[in-house]
Amino acid sequence: MFVIATFENSLFIEMAITELEKCDISNEQILAAPLDKKTEPRQLFDTIHRADGLSLFDASAILGTCFMLLGAIYGFVLEWGPIIWGIIGAFSGMLLGFLLKMILVKKNRRGVKKMTSEIVLMIRCEKDQWKKVETILWEHGALGISHIKHL
Repeated sequence: MFVIATFENSLFIEMAITELEKCDISNEQILAAPLDKKTEPRQLFDTIHRADGLSLFDASAILGTCFMLLGAIYGFVLEWGPIIWGIIGAFSGMLLGFLLKMILVKKNRRGVKKMTSEIVLMIRCEKDQWKKVETILWEHGALGISHIKHL
């Protein structure tokens, strides 16, 4: 059986490996592989071939619609009329929504550190050792654990 776990890069993974070696799992049965992180910055605009789920235009569409509606409503009492004020409201709402979303995206990029897996730990063990290995990995801060039976 193979046990696969992911960890943040910390001292806990070394402690987990030491604990596993104390439980009759040899060093040859353990593989720790660090993951490379993406170094290029995240692109702000999606293309037809690549999208990351972050949309810059959702707030623009919502605020553009709201401001267009308000411009058309109050345009009946203003001098230029509802059509011109509706267009002005739509453009100003879209611009405001786009700028707000850009500010939020830039702020989150430098913001709170998110929990990411940096090291993958693979362990080959017997079926009767599975529960003990799982307990050790959870106690030492594994982000996720999976097991695969021998093929």
